[in-house]
Amino acid sequence: MQSFAFVNPTKLIFGKGQIEQLSKEVKRYGTRVLLVYGGGSIKRNGVYDDVLNELEKINAHIVELSGVEPNPRLTTVQKGIDLCRQEEVDFVLAVGGGSVIDAAKAIVVGAKFDGDIWDVITRKARPTGGLPLGTVLTLAATGSEMNANSVITNWELNQKVGWASPYSFPKFSILDPAYTFSVPKDQTIYGIVDMMSHVLEAYFHQTANTPLQDRICESILTTVMEVGPKLVEDLQNYDHRETILYCGTMALNGFTQMGARGDWATHNIEHAVSAVYDIPHGGGLAILFPHWIKYAMSENLDRHVQLATRVFGVDPEGKTDEQIALEGVEKLSAFWTSIGAPVRLADYDIDDSRVEEMAEIAALFGDFGNFKKLNKEDTAKILTAAL
Repeated sequence: MQSFAFVNPTKLIFGKGQIEQLSKEVKRYGTRVLLVYGGGSIKRNGVYDDVLNELEKINAHIVELSGVEPNPRLTTVQKGIDLCRQEEVDFVLAVGGGSVIDAAKAIVVGAKFDGDIWDVITRKARPTGGLPLGTVLTLAATGSEMNANSVITNWELNQKVGWASPYSFPKFSILDPAYTFSVPKDQTIYGIVDMMSHVLEAYFHQTANTPLQDRICESILTTVMEVGPKLVEDLQNYDHRETILYCGTMALNGFTQMGARGDWATHNIEHAVSAVYDIPHGGGLAILFPHWIKYAMSENLDRHVQLATRVFGVDPEGKTDEQIALEGVEKLSAFWTSIGAPVRLADYDIDDSRVEEMAEIAALFGDFGNFKKLNKEDTAKILTAAL
C-alpha cells in the first residue's frame, strides 16, 4: 500500500434522540447561527422544530437560508456567504442531506475568503479559512457529513465541480436514523446507489497489498446489498434505516481509501451529465457506473474478478477472467435495477444531442481517473454506451 497520513476531525454523534446534543455542540463555537436547509421537508417531518428547540436553549440568533437545490448552485452559495457577512454569523448549521451540507461547506469557506468562491472551487485560488460548520443529517447517501468534499453547480457555465478543503470538514455531525424516515422511496434508492458508488470508486485502484482496505469496501457493499432491498420495501424500519445511514457515512469518510487512491472518473462523468440535465446524482451513477466498469475492464482484470467473486457471488468455475468480470458487472446492474434505479440515460429523456458537450465538461481540467485515465473521447464512448 501507499504511505499515508489520515485525519478526520469530524465528531460523529449517532443514534436515536441525539439531537439533544446540538445545543451543547453549537455553543462551543458561537450563537449567531446561519441555518441552511433545502425545500422545506424538515418543517414537515419535525426536524426543523427539534433544531429550533435546541438552539433556543442557548438563545441563538438564527438567520435562515432555505431552498438549497438537489444539485446546489453557486448562486445559493453566494446568498449564504452574503448572509454570513451581513449578519456577522459565527457558526453555520446545515440540516438536510448531502446537497445542503455541500452548499454549507462552500458557504463557510467563502465567508472567510476575500474573493470569488468559484475560484476556490475551480482550484484557481486557495482558501484562507472557514467558519465552523455543524450538520444534522436527514438523508443517507453522500457521506458529506464526515468528509471535506463538496460539489457545487455553476448553472450559468454548465459546470458541476467537486472540491475539498481542510476548512470544510464539519466540526460535528448528528445522525439520527429516525430523521431519515420521511425520505421517499426514490431518494432512498438513489442514496443506496450513491454510497455503493463511493465504495466502488475507492475499490478500483492500482495499488498492491491492500487486503484490509479491500475487505472494508467489500463488507460495506455486501451489507448495503443485504439491507438495502429490505429498506426499500419497509421505509419505516428503524433498524434498516440505521444500518444504511451508517454505511453511507463509512463509505466516504476516508476509511476505505487509506493507503490507496481510488478512481473517481464515474463521478466526474455524472457531474457533467447533471450539470447539463440536472438529473439526480444517484440515478446518473446507477446508469453510468456499469458502463465505466466495462470500459475499464482491461485495466487490472484481477481486481474486477475479485469484486465479481467476493461481492457478487460469481462462480468462476469454467469461465475466463473476462467472463467472470462481465458477469459481476451485470449482477451489479441487475441489483440496482431490482431496487428501482434507472438503467439508461434515456430514462431521463437524454439522447445523443449533447454527448460531446458533456464529454467536454467532464474533461474540462484534462484527463481524469486514477484507475484508468480517460479523455474527452473516452467519455463520449461511455456516455454513448449508456444512452
